[in-house]
Amino acid sequence: MKHLWLTALLDISESLRARWFLLYSTVFGGIIVLLFIFGLTESRIMGFTGLSRLLVTYIQLCMAIVPVFVLISTVRSVAGDKEAGVFEYLLSLPVSLPAWYWGKVLGRFIVIFLPVFLAMAAGAVWALWRGVAVPWDLFGFYTGLLLALVWCFLGIGMLISSLAHSVDVAQGAAFFIWLFLLLFMDLILLGLMVQEQFAPEPLVLIALANPIQTFRTGAMLLFDPQLVLLGPTAYVILDLFGQMGYLIWSFSYPLVLGTVCATTGYLIFRRGDLL
Repeated sequence: MKHLWLTALLDISESLRARWFLLYSTVFGGIIVLLFIFGLTESRIMGFTGLSRLLVTYIQLCMAIVPVFVLISTVRSVAGDKEAGVFEYLLSLPVSLPAWYWGKVLGRFIVIFLPVFLAMAAGAVWALWRGVAVPWDLFGFYTGLLLALVWCFLGIGMLISSLAHSVDVAQGAAFFIWLFLLLFMDLILLGLMVQEQFAPEPLVLIALANPIQTFRTGAMLLFDPQLVLLGPTAYVILDLFGQMGYLIWSFSYPLVLGTVCATTGYLIFRRGDLL
């Protein structure tokens, strides 16, 4: 455990000096500031006022920004050390392979999740200072969703980094996966539904295998329990899962997927460097 935490602290210190972390922190701090400036906390949209509206807007922005930041920054973890020529030196230190790998995972998770959480917490502190009611249940649910989203794409990024032999290949693969999950999967499923007239249940389950879609639908369910924005698809989701069942799915599935990807990446990493 000591070596794991030392590796995590080393990764955190390296990330704090990196330009991507400065940009990453500035983006989420800037989002909160812009939401304050434009007065979203004073608006009334769909019956949500105060911090509720700010959280709804913030979580939707995080859905598009967080995955690509996580992937692009994480895929450099293993592939970057290989390409920089310091990989053998690092592994020659008296640190076990599991401690080195999972230490980097832990350090990168802390560095990525904290700016997202602190920006949202700053909104809660500002609301308390202004005397605005803070929906703590919604705040807690969104914190859990963001934690699951970050962990999911962190695991995917570590898997890509373990497979790739160069940073360019790793970043290209990460960007392609992000685009596919963000844009193309829904379009492909919609085309299948229209052309082949498939039963909606299998298509919805395939769509929910996309962690971004799972996160988006879970975020919607918190402020729209009937999922009116999804149209007829809402009936399929609510019939299959129910409200509480889908909330459990939206938390557990990204966590399990991220853990499986990170563990697979570790097995590939261990095998590739011991043989």
